[in-house]
Amino acid sequence: MRIATWNCNSIRSRLDRVVGFLERHDVDVLALQETKCRDDQFPLLPLESAGYQVAHTGLNQWNGVALISRVGLEDVQVGFPGQPGWGDPSVVEARAIGATCAGVQVWSLYVPNGRALDDPHLDYKLRWLEELRTAAGGWLTADPDAQVALTGDWNIAPTDDDVWSVSYFEGRTHTSEPERAAFRAVLDAGYADVVRPHTSEPGTFTYWDYTQLSFPKRRGMRIDFCLGSPALAARVEGAFIDREERKGKGASDHAPVVVDLADRP
Repeated sequence: MRIATWNCNSIRSRLDRVVGFLERHDVDVLALQETKCRDDQFPLLPLESAGYQVAHTGLNQWNGVALISRVGLEDVQVGFPGQPGWGDPSVVEARAIGATCAGVQVWSLYVPNGRALDDPHLDYKLRWLEELRTAAGGWLTADPDAQVALTGDWNIAPTDDDVWSVSYFEGRTHTSEPERAAFRAVLDAGYADVVRPHTSEPGTFTYWDYTQLSFPKRRGMRIDFCLGSPALAARVEGAFIDREERKGKGASDHAPVVVDLADRP
């Protein structure tokens, strides 16, 4: 079974790339983030014609997450228990969707950006991650053998090896200790970064800003992950980052992350 996650930075702008990616890599389940559309605007037909089911939640031109599966899409959940909202009045944004795909509970997660270290949005980000940790930890307490994949754009580079320059990010979000501690808390709840063991070479990133020739200069960050429950992590046979998808006209600023799972006995 092949699972992938990708911040596509607008599904309507990059539909052809998404369809091509699914075909080229023979993907069973794709988690998308930053679809940037309402549910009624999501381009279902091309994906359904390719043999995929789609679950999507989107409220406006910001955020938006989806699951695209050809191996089943059951028990769809929009948002996780306790997911906090943002704004005044507070609104639960379209940042999390989960479903069971061939026995695996797959989540597409788009963690809030945080904006700046002194911005209230960072407090929102940390609350969001804490509630995710509580929910995800609870799933393993209820069933230690649960097959769970927490995939998506985490907007955190958890170690210094996950950024092109430590000094460049000093005083910025994505690398601050509170954010990294929130990421570690999810790991401590029982989850593992199932991609890092297969992509450990220096300069392995998933995101490059559009400005200042960041991609050709290899000035990137690794902020897109698949965190697996123990039962799921035990099935991982390989993983890679499709850096080629960051190239060419109309590319997203993120590259897809792909994980291969062995068949269950």
